[in-house]
Amino acid sequence: MSLLIRNGRVVTAVDDYHADIFVEDETVSLIGRDLDVEADRTIDAAGRLVIPGGVDPHTHMDMPFGGTTSADDFETGTRAAAFGGTTTIVDFAIQTKGHSTLEGLETWHEKAAGKAGIDYGFHMIVTDMEDDRLWEMRRLADEGVTSYKMFMAYPGVLYVDDGTLFRAMRKAGEDGTLVCMHAENGIVIDEIVKIALAEGKTAPKYHALTRPTRMEAEGVHRSIAIAEVAGVPVYIVHLSCADALEQVTLARDRGAQVFAETCPQYLFLDLSHYDHEDFEGAKYVMTPPLREKWNQEHLWRGLGFGDLQSISTDHCPFCFKDQKVLGIDDFSKIPNGGPGVENRMSLVYNGGVVGGRLSVNKFVELTSTAASKLFGLFPKKGTIAVGSDADIVVFNPDRRETISVNNPCTHHMNVDYNAYEGTEVQGVSEIVISRGRVVVEDNIWHGRAGGGNFIKRGLFGGPF
Repeated sequence: MSLLIRNGRVVTAVDDYHADIFVEDETVSLIGRDLDVEADRTIDAAGRLVIPGGVDPHTHMDMPFGGTTSADDFETGTRAAAFGGTTTIVDFAIQTKGHSTLEGLETWHEKAAGKAGIDYGFHMIVTDMEDDRLWEMRRLADEGVTSYKMFMAYPGVLYVDDGTLFRAMRKAGEDGTLVCMHAENGIVIDEIVKIALAEGKTAPKYHALTRPTRMEAEGVHRSIAIAEVAGVPVYIVHLSCADALEQVTLARDRGAQVFAETCPQYLFLDLSHYDHEDFEGAKYVMTPPLREKWNQEHLWRGLGFGDLQSISTDHCPFCFKDQKVLGIDDFSKIPNGGPGVENRMSLVYNGGVVGGRLSVNKFVELTSTAASKLFGLFPKKGTIAVGSDADIVVFNPDRRETISVNNPCTHHMNVDYNAYEGTEVQGVSEIVISRGRVVVEDNIWHGRAGGGNFIKRGLFGGPF
């Protein structure tokens, strides 16, 4: 099916112009003024922004954690992502300790195949990597999995020691791949948690109070130092606070290949959300936790100045009534994670562009282009150009919605609450196109389970 998008204001990370876009065979075929072509369907985008589909490089669909599994699988989660204007996700396959990373990849292929409604790729979470299995990392890269995530947190579950970290980083550097780091000092944090529980401090707010910002900053500093010695670029995931950002900024100023993302929860939510009564604070138990509100302006500054490259969601939802309650008497047993894959684009546009913190080009860069470049998807994804995939969003910059679990225009995630409940946003994705197919229009799902493709990603492309 061919598609003609007329009269829109086309905005990429570097462009801003009015033009028509002709799509055929799933890709952008022509861009120009007043195109004289026949199409199976024409969309009038007058008064709208026409932007690249969002790329969310950090989601956790169908992920086992804390005795349960995240509430969105690849069908419900990718559908919700599309409603919000995201057309590609990069999720995390997990290596089970003592088992092959290739087994983990196969497991996640089985989870996603026939379910994903938009395109997707995988990072690999490495939980152990002995010398005799290092060859697997090259095989993963050949399979299009060109980034790996390792944890300094969650001892006994996902944590890797510094030796494993260095060993895997060195191999990743040799192969031209990228290492993603969950940077917190989990060993010290577990000791702080033990002290809190011994003192009878069991409420959700103690999840945040036992994970101080200095322990995140220490993890960021140490992971950067090891990566520099190993000769590999490093990407800090879900950076939450000024302390950690300072370490990234210092490293980048001395020329280190360090990149970082933050998430909407750290830009719009804060520590006070843990004070809700009746265990409601559990809705905001995620790692890293929400921080004091003053950190937010430091993060916005980091985004504007280029020390933070991308905004992901770390979408990992757990239902409040059925899953978060597992920790009702012990905050350390509350499943860590929150929803957000659907609301990212509107939140960032409202807080960034409408709020005067970001240009519209920077908005596109942070929500689509930068992640595409960092993770080997560009220029197939992350831009609107002849030959690129026709992942396009017709975005209404003036429309307002109030985010709520009860608003059918803002909540399609398979979870019983919305972390941004009651937040009014200006800027809404109205028509969402995935590889030339309209998948969302008039708040109706026109896609299908299995309509998304697994995308083999390229090697790390270097600084940009």
